[in-house]
Parts: sequence; C-alpha cells; structure tokens
Amino acid sequence: MKYVFRASVLAFIGYVVGIWLTVAIRGGSPTDEVAVVFGFILALIGWLGGIGGIEAFGRQWMGKKPKTSPEKGWTRYFEFSIDHKVIGIQYGVTFISVLLIGGIGAMLMRIELASAGQGILDLDDFNKVVSMHGILMVAVAVAGILGAFGNYIIPIQVGAADMAFPRLNALAFWLVPPVAIGLLGAPFLGSFNAGWTAYAPLSVTNDSGQILFNLAIITFGLSSILGGINVLVTVITMRAPGMTWGRLPIFTWAGVAASLLSFCVTQFFAAALILVTMDRVAGTAFFGPDVGTGLLYEHIFWFYSHPAVYIMVLPGFGVILELVPTFARKPLFAYKAAVIGMLTIVGLSVVVWAHHMFTSGMADFLHGPFMILTEAISIPTGLVFLSIIGTLWMGRLWFRTPLLLAFGWLFNFLIGGITGIFLADVATDIHLHDTYYVVAHFHYTIVGGSIFGLLAAAFYWFPKITGRMYNERLGQIFAVWVTVMFNFTFIPLFWVGINGMNRRVGDYPEAFEGANRFASISALILGASFLLFVGNLVYSAIKGPKAGPNPWNSRTLEWQISSPPPQHNFTSQPRIVGHPYDYGVEGSRYVVFDEPGSSVSDAPEEVHA
Repeated sequence: MKYVFRASVLAFIGYVVGIWLTVAIRGGSPTDEVAVVFGFILALIGWLGGIGGIEAFGRQWMGKKPKTSPEKGWTRYFEFSIDHKVIGIQYGVTFISVLLIGGIGAMLMRIELASAGQGILDLDDFNKVVSMHGILMVAVAVAGILGAFGNYIIPIQVGAADMAFPRLNALAFWLVPPVAIGLLGAPFLGSFNAGWTAYAPLSVTNDSGQILFNLAIITFGLSSILGGINVLVTVITMRAPGMTWGRLPIFTWAGVAASLLSFCVTQFFAAALILVTMDRVAGTAFFGPDVGTGLLYEHIFWFYSHPAVYIMVLPGFGVILELVPTFARKPLFAYKAAVIGMLTIVGLSVVVWAHHMFTSGMADFLHGPFMILTEAISIPTGLVFLSIIGTLWMGRLWFRTPLLLAFGWLFNFLIGGITGIFLADVATDIHLHDTYYVVAHFHYTIVGGSIFGLLAAAFYWFPKITGRMYNERLGQIFAVWVTVMFNFTFIPLFWVGINGMNRRVGDYPEAFEGANRFASISALILGASFLLFVGNLVYSAIKGPKAGPNPWNSRTLEWQISSPPPQHNFTSQPRIVGHPYDYGVEGSRYVVFDEPGSSVSDAPEEVHA
C-alpha cells in the first residue's frame, strides 16, 4: 500500500506543478485546458514513478540493479508486481469494478427512459451519462478478457514462466488507474457529452471534461499497445518444446489475433484524439468546416473502432472455443478452420470501417465496396460458429456454469451477427442508422460477444486462479438470470428502433413508452444479477471448497499444475507431444514433463484424453 500512497502523492504533486507552471508561463486559470493537459502529463509521470517505476526502470537508467515487488502477501496486488498472475488479477478486479460502475450508469439511463418526457436527467445530463457509460463499458470489453485472463492464462498455456517483458507488463496495467480517474474526474470539469465516439466537431467545442476524456483514452491506448506487444512476443518466442502452431490452445490463438489488432490499429484512435486536443488547446482546425470537417474524424476513428469490435470479441471467441470441448468431452471441431477464421477476421476488419458512415455524406461510390466487404466478414465468423456448434453436436454435455454462459454467448452473439447484416446493407442502414436498433445490435455484439465471454472465463478459470470452487448452484442461477434478462432488456429496443426511436436522446414519443418501460424494468433486474455474481465469487474465493489442480479434467497446460499455480508456473519443463483437444481419443496425450514425478502431486506425468 505504501507504493499506492507514494504514487498518489507524486501524482498530486505532478498535477499541481503542471498547473502552476502553465499558469505562471501563459497566465489564465488552473482549469484552463492547456493547464489540465500539462497537469495530467506530469501527474501520470508521478504516478508511474511512485507506483514502482523508479525502482523498476529508474535505477537501471542510473546504472543500478532494478528492484521489483517481493511477490508476497495480499499487498503485492497494490505494488509494481512483475508476476503475470498478479497482473492478471489486478486487471480482472479493476475491470469488474469498472463494469459495475458502468452498469450504474446504464441503470440511470433506463430509469430516465422508463417513461416519456424529462425525468431524473435533463437532455444534456442524459448524454453525459450515456457517454460515461459507453466509454467505461467499451474499456471493459477491449481489455477485460485479454488483460485479466490473457495475462494470467496465456503464459501458462504456452509453457512459459512469465510474459516476455514482465516490467512492461506491469507498466501497462498501472497506466489503467489514471485512465479511470481521468474519466471519473471529468464531471468536475463539466464532463463530456459527445458519446464514447467523441465525434468532432462536438468534441472540439463541448465542456472541458472532454479534455480529460481525450487524455485518458490516449493513455489507455498506450496500455493496449504495450499489452499487445507482450502477448505477441511471448507466444512467438516462449512456447514450450513441441508446441507447434498447430498445437497452440485456441484461447492463445484468440489472444494473438486480438493483440495483433491492438498493436496495429489502436494508435489511430489516439491520433484522432490528439488532433481534437490540438484543436481545443493549440488553435488548430483539423476538423474545421474548411479543412477536414467531421468526416475526417469519422474515417480516422472508425479505422480503429471497427477493428476494435474484434479486439473485444476475439478473446470471447477464444474463451468459448476453449471451454466447449472441456464440457462437451469432444475434440474441438474444425480447429484449423476456427484459427483461419479468426486470422481472416483480423485481415478483413481493417477494410470495413466505412459501413458506419453510410449516412455521413462520404462519396456514394464507396458504399458498394464497403457493403460487400462488411458482409464478407460474416464468412470467417461463421467458421468460428461452425467450430463451436460442431463441438457441441453429439457431445456428452456437462452443464456447469461456464457452459451455460457459453450457450448464452452463442445465442446472443448470433443475434448480434444476424442483425448486423441489415446495418451492413446500405438501403436498410439508411433507415436504421442512429436508432435504437443500432443500440440493441451493438449490445448483442459487444455484451453478447465479449462480456458474456468474460463472465464464462471468470467461472471457468476461477478454480485455477483461487484454488477454490465457486457455488455451482448460485453460478447456474446467475447464468440463467443474466441471459434471460439481457434478452428481455434489448429485444424490445429492436422494435422501437425499427419504428424510428432515435438513440442518444433522453426523450421519445409516448407511443414507445410501453416497450421502454418493459426494457427498463428488465434492465434493473439484469443489473441486480451482478450482486449475485460478485457475492458468489468473493465469498467462494475466501470460503469455497478446495478445487484441486484440475476440477474440469481439462487437457491444456494450465490445468496440469497446482491451483493457484506456483510462482514460476512449472517445477519442470513441459514438453508438448499431442493436441490439446483430443478428448475421447484413445491413447492420446498432450504433455509430458522432463523429470518424471517433478510436477505437482495431483498432476499426471502424461496427460491422457
């Protein structure tokens, strides 16, 4: 805790110094946006130095040996730990907390929309709540699975002792708290009302809280890029002997695909926000009516943000593909096709961005190519669905909580995919654009594809991370509860959207009141389900029964070591000799250890089907 205290003090000092220097040099107020920019930058430097950057990096710059966390006790979760498992838990707890905060924003919105006319929020405040809810939930979807389970599980799945760049891994996480503080502190400067998309020119002219949004998301982008680099280098260079690309666990493949996108496209959103920030504080006019206009911003933004949809859902693909063979007790159907599908999605995702812009005024001759390319991306996505359904078909299904959530994921993301086809078609998109149909589709895609994957992953790997078992009955109740109420909340929004109800507006015609009231009541019940989710996992982590190394009788490497894993993951070198998903294949084995008997007592020397 002393490092968090030191980091907070240095961040505060940095912010004050940045504000003071700016005001002293150019005059103005401490709340001027130029002062806020320099204050944020120095606060971020102070935070990173105080949390452990001085010991981890600064000492080496001065020719001394770097120091890191001693890796002991619960306090290591509040320090600059370089253990990938600690970092994974840090990400997980952080983003579940952000998920709950974003969910509170959703409850406020649905209370306002429960009846026509102004209620608890005026129109501007409604847009501010929508914007805050949107960006918090997008952050969870972008980094929730990959940050938490990518960090914790991928190094073990490939047989590595840690990530390739442990200090960089810790740095990537400790960039996240300033992001949350910046976003949640924006209301003190008037907040931001331009949505999570921050469209110019509104984001150039609105309240000063927008500047904190810009700075926070630029910082978050840096964290995402660093995380993506680490995953890619770890998987490419640190795989166990015998782990060819054809023997790589499917969750790791999904992490590679998402990390490749994070590394390649995140900087475009950051670039767009830097240009907006320059327009606000430096007098430039990148998005002025005589220069780039708002259309330039949309092109830059969506060049990142449609691939970002797949940064969100590819890890969800990996989670579901990982757990379905375990609970179906069958080999993963069409493993190679699923891998090809995910890599094809990576390639196509960067050439479909403008289907978000059919009503923007861009050149008409672009409509046809982007429509065709967008609809083409459903083909590799279909390969992933084929793999999941083929694995479930005729399987000996073990209906535990992760599998129930996987079925919820399958249904919800299928609805998201089908409804997306109509938004990829120019004629129907012109009618449906900026309506609640888009809101419903987006939530079925992102919540269905990413958040349901995050929930399934939380239950699937909970025994491995904590060494204890959650309450299965409560888990099953939660899985059914969250799936049913999610659909009760968002299916009515398709209807109101088709009939013309505009999104991002805190009022609507009385004709839509019945459907909105039903959706709002369902949303409140949906939100209550997360009390059960958090309560079950927190209580079980403390009081739950011991789980053992492999409660699911799974084949991948993380299940062949103790729960929780030892500090450096393996007590002897694993060697991969088979395929990770050969469930039911007579005589098959996946891993042997160099020294017989040197693995944990409950883990077999050879892992059979």
